[in-house]
Amino acid sequence: MSIAADSTVNPALRVAVIGAGYWGPNLARNFAMSSDWELVAICDMDRERAEELARKTGEPAVVTSVDELLAEHEVDAVAIATPARTHFGIAMQAIAAGKHVVVEKPLADTTERGREMVEAARAAGTVLMADHTYCYTPAVLKIRELIASGELGEILYVDSVRINLGLVQPDVDVFWDLAPHDLSILDFILPGGLEPVSVSAQGADPLRSGKSCVGYLSLPLANGALAHVHVNWLSPTKIRQMVIGGSKKTLVWDDLNPQQRLSVFDRGVDLGRQEQVFGDAASRKGAAISYRLGDTWSPALSEFEPLGLMVTSFAEAIRKDQPAPTDGSSALRVLAVLEAASASLAAGGAKALLGGGISSDAAKNTTMESAL
Repeated sequence: MSIAADSTVNPALRVAVIGAGYWGPNLARNFAMSSDWELVAICDMDRERAEELARKTGEPAVVTSVDELLAEHEVDAVAIATPARTHFGIAMQAIAAGKHVVVEKPLADTTERGREMVEAARAAGTVLMADHTYCYTPAVLKIRELIASGELGEILYVDSVRINLGLVQPDVDVFWDLAPHDLSILDFILPGGLEPVSVSAQGADPLRSGKSCVGYLSLPLANGALAHVHVNWLSPTKIRQMVIGGSKKTLVWDDLNPQQRLSVFDRGVDLGRQEQVFGDAASRKGAAISYRLGDTWSPALSEFEPLGLMVTSFAEAIRKDQPAPTDGSSALRVLAVLEAASASLAAGGAKALLGGGISSDAAKNTTMESAL
């Protein structure tokens, strides 16, 4: 995934960061440190905030509007770190100007707008990439490798928890704020990406904030597996953990345990033995469960900053004219699940289908309940 920049063969690409608030400084710092990039400008409506960030990142130019940026500065790409509702307008303006674009999660505030962005970038021949930062962490890259190699076997379930005492966002609920991390990870590690059969969402608003502050997502997958995501702004303890159960082994990722982020357990129900001894499902139904009790090991992980790899991967996608690891298509799959989650919430937790609508079974049940 990495490229060594060469001033004669691969001159540094020129980039501007749009948004100097929460995430923009992280992007600006990594672009400024990368040999693949030259940080040309910081763009923010708050000039004082932009100037403060510029002082910390090599004194790039400061502008207060995207119009000014595109008119006055020659850039190859822009990085967008602004509220989700603004992503579409800024990205489309940059793509129309022939610029490559990386966007902070989520890609857009609706799937329709996200799809327009992807199609516009394809037509313009520019790279559109989502900054799904967790997909560039050593742990997630290793998880993807283990699943692809067959180490875990067939995936049976995924249970993901992302909870902490966090900031209640003014413009999005807890699903749109936190779940994109888990959903983008699932899309990155699962063979074929994240394409659930349906989405069921339940949310709670104990603060009376007008939006879900605690949420649960259930995502049945096509192979019969189930993915479950728990997100919460109100927990006094911080947990970032994912359990991935396979037919051969189970993996536990504890992102807050730097000594042992990944653990692989050769323990669980021995599905192969069940099938071998008891035959078909009908024969196995009442039989005693056969368990497997094996070793536990922790894979060695490299240490590097995920955003550093992300900006390098962005440069590589541009130079090689190839899709980025977290390209627009992957971002659209995440958006589709988020929109389905919102539809499920609006329907009282009923199963929502990707692309719109409530499942026929859920609709029938709702009709029956209304009749009663």
